[in-house]
Amino acid sequence: MNVIIYLLPLALGLGLLGLFGFLWALKSGQYSDMDGAAYRVLSDDDVE
Repeated sequence: MNVIIYLLPLALGLGLLGLFGFLWALKSGQYSDMDGAAYRVLSDDDVE
């Protein structure tokens, strides 16, 4: 039962850290070009 005292704040802290990381990525434009990566896979730029 004493483990819950440590694990609950740790889980909440990690969850908030993940949320802030996602919001930062959203704000910095990491998800702005969703189709570019899909078309970049299909291009054969390295073929000689």
